[in-house]
Amino acid sequence: MSVQSASAPGIAPAGPTTKQQPATTALAGGATGADEPAATRGRTSIADVVVVKIAGVAAREIPGVHAMGGGLSRTIGAVRDRVPGGRSNVGRGVKVEVGERQTAIDLDLVVEYGVPIADLARDVRENVIDAVERITGLEVVEVNVTINDVHLPDDEDSAPEPTSRVA
Repeated sequence: MSVQSASAPGIAPAGPTTKQQPATTALAGGATGADEPAATRGRTSIADVVVVKIAGVAAREIPGVHAMGGGLSRTIGAVRDRVPGGRSNVGRGVKVEVGERQTAIDLDLVVEYGVPIADLARDVRENVIDAVERITGLEVVEVNVTINDVHLPDDEDSAPEPTSRVA
């Protein structure tokens, strides 16, 4: 015999005045027992870093996003990117809070000069929300976009190569 709590996710409390609601599967919740369907046995949890990476990739897909992160994190990231064997940090400029069913995301962006910032922020929000909800199943409650800098066409991304004094 299985005992179920009325407060468990997706289970409506029993009683004559309660309207029957369709059962929903919570991302984090799962049933136990051999009589339950295999797909619902156990629990699924998603680490913060998963949402960070998905949001970082989705934000960078939008034309007009030059870089992500504040000044110091971009500087440290540029050094890391140049180290042989080092890999790019797709989570740079992304902060998240992940709950059982919802997430909130903060993004720090550097935009290309001339790109309408309001349109860019809207496009980034839409792409990030779509990607995170589609891949993780979490509900994105908000995406806060902070524009930290504007990349000008004459800005140099890399330091000039030192010239040799000897031939």
